[in-house]
Amino acid sequence: MSKLPILSQRHIDPRSYPPGVAYMDGQYLPMQEAKLSVLDYGFLHSDATYDVVHVWKGAFFRLDDHLNRFFRGIEELHMSIPYDQAQVAEILHNCVALSELRNAYVEFICTRGTSPTFSRDPRDAENRFIAFAIPFGSVANKEQMEHGLHLAVTDVLRIPPSSVDPTIKNYHWLDMVKGLYAAYDQGADTAVLVDGNGNVSEGPGFNVFAIRDGVVSTPDTSVLLGITRQTIFDICAGLGIQCRTQDVSVTALKAADEVFVTSTAGGVMPVTKVDGQPVGSGVLGTLSKTILAKYWEMHDDDTLRDVVPYPEAAEL
Repeated sequence: MSKLPILSQRHIDPRSYPPGVAYMDGQYLPMQEAKLSVLDYGFLHSDATYDVVHVWKGAFFRLDDHLNRFFRGIEELHMSIPYDQAQVAEILHNCVALSELRNAYVEFICTRGTSPTFSRDPRDAENRFIAFAIPFGSVANKEQMEHGLHLAVTDVLRIPPSSVDPTIKNYHWLDMVKGLYAAYDQGADTAVLVDGNGNVSEGPGFNVFAIRDGVVSTPDTSVLLGITRQTIFDICAGLGIQCRTQDVSVTALKAADEVFVTSTAGGVMPVTKVDGQPVGSGVLGTLSKTILAKYWEMHDDDTLRDVVPYPEAAEL
C-alpha cells in the first residue's frame, strides 16, 4: 500500500463540524478547514455539479458508476478538472482512509469556481474540485427504517428538464426545500414533487418506487438516474421481478401495495404512509423487505466493491 498523504491537523470543533476529511487545493484537511470563497459561482449561482458515493464496511459501493456520472456532468456543464477518473478515485480513497471511517458519506464536487476579474462570462472562471468524507448518513433515521417513512405528495413542481437537466446532479434545491416545508406542514417526514404533467417525480435526494400486484414501477422523467435506482433494476432482474420506468400518477402511488424510496444516503427506505393514509397494510411490505435485504447483500459482491486502503491501525 502506498504511503498516505499528510493530513493538516488543526483544532477540530466537534460542535460545528462532523468528523471527516476534505480535499481542497491539493491538500487533505479536517472538515472545518475546508472553506469555499464567497465569490465562487458554485455558491453564488448554484453553478456546480457533484456526486455522492458511500463506503460500507470499509469499501466503496459502485464507485465507478458514480465517477462516470460525475464526469458526464462536468462535460455537459462545460467544466474541467485537472484529474482523471483514476486520480479522483485515489483522492476519495485517501479522504476515507485518513478519516478512518468504515461507513462514510463521500461527496465530490466541481464548482464553476471564481473569475479573477469577477467576469459574468462562465468561460472566464477557474473551475474547482473539492471532495470530502464524513460519517455515513441516511435520508431515513433508524425509527423510520423500522416503521417506514410518511411521504407527502406536494403540489410543488420539480424544475422541468428543459430548464435544468435532472440527470446531472446539481444544487438547484429550492423546489425541494419548498416541498419539504409543505410536507412538514402536513406532519409528514419528507416530500415528493410532481412533474409538469402532475405525475410523481422525485424527492429531496431520492427516487420513488411503487409496487402494485408484484410489479415495481418508478418515474421515468424529471428524475435523477440514481445509482441506487439502477441497483433496484439489477435486483429485480435477478429475482425475476418486473421493474419498469413509466409515468406514476399520484393516484397510482396512493393505491400502491408497497412504496419505497432509494438513495445513496440510506439505500432502500420503506414508505408506509402517503398523505396521512397507510400504504397497503400500513407496514413494511414483503417485496420491499426482500429488495432491501438483497441491496445490502450486494455490498459483499467483490465486483461492486472498492476496498479502502486504511492505515494499519484502522484495520485492526
